[in-house]
Parts: sequence; structure tokens; C-alpha cells
Amino acid sequence: MWRFDKRILAQFDFFSIILIIPLVVISHWLIGEVVPALAQKQGAYVGVAVLIFFFVFVLPIRRMSWLIPLIYWVNIALLLAVEFFGHARLGAQRWIEIPFINATIQPSEFVKPALILMLAYLIHKNPPPIDGYNLKDFLKISFFILLPFILIAKEPDLGTALVLLLIGYGVLFFVGVHWKIWATIAVTLFFLVPIGYEFLLHDYQKTRITDFMSEKPSYHVQQSMIAIGSGGLTGQEKEEATQTLMKFLPISTSDFIFAFLVERTGFLGASFVILIYIILTLHLLSLSIYNSDYYIKVVTIAIAFMIFIYMGVNISMTIGYAPVVGIPLPMFSYGGSSFLNFMILFAIMQNLITFRFKDMYDARGTKSFL
Repeated sequence: MWRFDKRILAQFDFFSIILIIPLVVISHWLIGEVVPALAQKQGAYVGVAVLIFFFVFVLPIRRMSWLIPLIYWVNIALLLAVEFFGHARLGAQRWIEIPFINATIQPSEFVKPALILMLAYLIHKNPPPIDGYNLKDFLKISFFILLPFILIAKEPDLGTALVLLLIGYGVLFFVGVHWKIWATIAVTLFFLVPIGYEFLLHDYQKTRITDFMSEKPSYHVQQSMIAIGSGGLTGQEKEEATQTLMKFLPISTSDFIFAFLVERTGFLGASFVILIYIILTLHLLSLSIYNSDYYIKVVTIAIAFMIFIYMGVNISMTIGYAPVVGIPLPMFSYGGSSFLNFMILFAIMQNLITFRFKDMYDARGTKSFL
């Protein structure tokens, strides 16, 4: 039997939701200026994500923790299914076709919350000692990070794979691993990175890197930098935003939406959005630092890393400081999968924070809203 207690409002983290709202509103406005139909679709994605947020939020996640390994392995099975039955587009095999409804899913998107939950589960079951995890525990957790990394990189989708790798090992660095292990990894990578570049990267991935290293940026980056430069302090009027209006700026609603933002709102508008991301990241970092519960600690720091990586890489590539990869601006770029992922992660975080005390579940197993 479900019952509601108003004291839940005292535990709910409203601040993170308040920070997300302006990102969604500004994004919807920008997308609507370019393609109104896409704005309507994005609005639908947001509506679905909000519903799923509340669904995940009310789940008794701690009591259902035994399901977390199952969710992880189901996602691994989907990645393996991509290898054998996947649907290819533009030279990449990343999708599975759903029969009868003429739709596809990209399993690599669903691995992110599954991996973060799995890390929280493993670290909660076996917290690190004072001097950090030893080699045995480090290798055990690394297995769960490297398995989806290898499967996704093979599709190939190196951008998503590297994000998973950075999040996974970022979490381990935060919770604690013995320093000798990190020193060994650093030395090993120093020798292996050149070999990996030569023999493991695809030709198009090498081209992106060489384009980035060359003096003259690629066409996409050139147009992005022109759009950013034309924004000035306060931005251009809609009719004068010629880079976007005349279709010079490529993918202006997703990968290069930051350039469109600067063209329309200028330095001040871009600074405002970046400030929101910085405050949100620092807020999540504070939640992780001041919580001893490893479920909360791992999930919050993983979301913080994810937002920081996505924001940093996306903005850097629009100004020519990083290779062009398909990493969206979090909760801002057009697209349903990425936004849904973040809402699922925030719902999990809110659930763990709000219902973190054991007495929030009564002896009969029914949910008590604090």
C-alpha cells in the first residue's frame, strides 16, 4: 500500500532540478528557432523523460539491489547482440532493430546508467580500505568497466566507449585505489598509446585526430568558430544569425548547438550556461564528498564526471580544442536518448538521497514516502 508523507520534501534535492530547468528551456528555444518540428519532438522527449524520472524515483532501489547485476548483464547481452545482429549506419554497427515497429535502439546509451549502478553496487558491497583498493579488487572492478568499453569501441563508437572508461576510472580514483596501481597504469599507457593509435584506431578516427592537430581546422569547426566569433557580447538577432539561418553551421541543434547558443546570445549567454554546468557539477561533487553512503557517493560523482566530460569535450570541439566526436552538450543538445539517460541517473540519485534511511521502508516491504 502506497502512502505519502510530506517530510519527503525535506530530503529531495531540489537544487539540481532548479539548475536543469533553464538548460531545458534555453535548448527548446534554440532548437525551435532552427526546426520547430524538432522542438516539438524534443518537448515530447522531455515529457517522456519526466514520466520515467518519477517512475524510477519511486522504485525501492536499495531493496532491489540484487537486480543491479542482472541489469548490467542484460545490457552486456544487448551489446553482444549488436555484434551479431546489429543494424549498421554510416559504417558503424551500433543499433538493434526492434521487430514489427520499424524502430531501432542503441544499447550503448543504456549501458551508462547500468555501469554506474554496477559500480555503486560493487563498491557498496566491498568499500575501499584506508589506503585504497589493492590490485585484486582493482582488477575485479576493472573487468566490469573494460567489458562494455571493449564491446562499444568495437562497434565502433570510441567516443561513448572513452566516456564510460573515464567515468569508471574517475569513480575508482575518487573512492580510492592504491597509488602504486595508478603509477603503473600511467607508465603502461605512455608506451601503449602510440601502438594503439597505429594499430587499433580506424582510418576516420585517425583523420579526426590529424584534422585536430593540423593548423587549419575542419570545415565544421571553421563554421562553428565563425558563429561563435559573430556572437559578440550579447549575440545576434534571429534574422542576423546567418551562420545558422543560412545552414553554414552544421548540426546546429545537436553537436554544435553551443556555437548556435553563442551566435544568438553572445558571450554573456554562453557564460550563463557554462556557469549552470559548473554549479551543477560542484553541487554533485559536494553531495558525494559529504555522504558516507557509497551508493550516493558513487552515483553522484559519476553524474558529475559525466556532465563535466560531456560539457568539456562538446564545447572544446566547437572551438577547435578537441577532435570532433559525437558527444552532445548534456541536457541541451537535441536528442531523446542522452536526455533520458541523464533523467534516469538523476532519478536514481534523488531516490538514493531521499530514501537513504533504512526506516523509510517498513517491515511489510511497502513504500513509505518518509
